[in-house]
Amino acid sequence: MSGGPLIFILLAFGVMWLVMIRPQRARQQRQQQLLNSVEPGDEVLSVGGLYGIVQSIDDEGDLIVEIADGIHVRLARRSVATVVKPDEDEDEEHDGAPVAELSNGEPSVTVPDDDASLEATQKRLFGRRN
Repeated sequence: MSGGPLIFILLAFGVMWLVMIRPQRARQQRQQQLLNSVEPGDEVLSVGGLYGIVQSIDDEGDLIVEIADGIHVRLARRSVATVVKPDEDEDEEHDGAPVAELSNGEPSVTVPDDDASLEATQKRLFGRRN
């Protein structure tokens, strides 16, 4: 009857593999596919929390990312947390109201007091859902 503990250990290892190791491998494969699919023009979020647009990929495979107008940083490809998908509703008019334009052609935005929170401002400026 010495086979009982051995069967229990093997069964415990099997359950651990199904619950922990297998899903982790699947996540790693999805992340690797995501990293390999990044190309210029994609909006990315780094693990450090920086949003930016990929401008180019250098000879070493690192990404040149524009995080603000004229501000470029070099990011290791493995530091990309996700590729940000554009929202479909960004091109639509807001609440059906016409959008005024500044002299340089940029849209003018008037913000009501109830939409002046940090989260609302980030959503308006960057089109992200927080």
